[in-house]
Amino acid sequence: MELWHCHNTRSLRVLWALKEMQFEYTLHTLPFPPRFLDKAYLQTNPLGTVPFLKDGATTLTESSAMLLYLVERYSQTQLSLPATHPEYGAYLNWLFSSDATLTFPQTLVLRYSQFEKPERQQPQVVKDYAIWYLARLKRLNIHLENHHYLVDNRFTIADISVGYALYLGELLGLAKHYQPQTQAYLQRLKSREGFIAVKDIGEKNSHYTIKPIDIT
Repeated sequence: MELWHCHNTRSLRVLWALKEMQFEYTLHTLPFPPRFLDKAYLQTNPLGTVPFLKDGATTLTESSAMLLYLVERYSQTQLSLPATHPEYGAYLNWLFSSDATLTFPQTLVLRYSQFEKPERQQPQVVKDYAIWYLARLKRLNIHLENHHYLVDNRFTIADISVGYALYLGELLGLAKHYQPQTQAYLQRLKSREGFIAVKDIGEKNSHYTIKPIDIT
């Protein structure tokens, strides 16, 4: 098994999951963005995106799909729910809403606050999509009023997937706007040994640092 990773990108989800599962694998760390700074990577993944996971003849490019693949392919029941579980639908919804609902607006914040050249940056777009991201936490905020984790009262890959989105928001300086229960949830996830062990991997050759933004 091989994983291609850039520091603080969505590949952190997979790196974290692999650590929780105690799997052995080969890790390739890349500068960001690899499609511009490591042209040879395009021979592995023509999209030039991370993460990229290769397991035998199987290849995947979507981080949440990788999490689901790993727990189902390798029967990691301690981090997943079976289809017969009454919360299985909620489990899948949290897993996939982490990208479709949460990290989507964050990508626009990142692009127009720091990835584009100064003359192409758009402060109003940054502010609008940061506020939109925070508004999209509403369902999570309500859920965390009475739950420590997303499903089954325990840590699963759904927490890894949503937890990364919250962590990225923290790197962007938005965690100060999180509700107390959501801040506590993020800190609970960040205190896990698996997260602590992998969060800094790839930092030395990342070639970029996420800068916090101000939306006041």
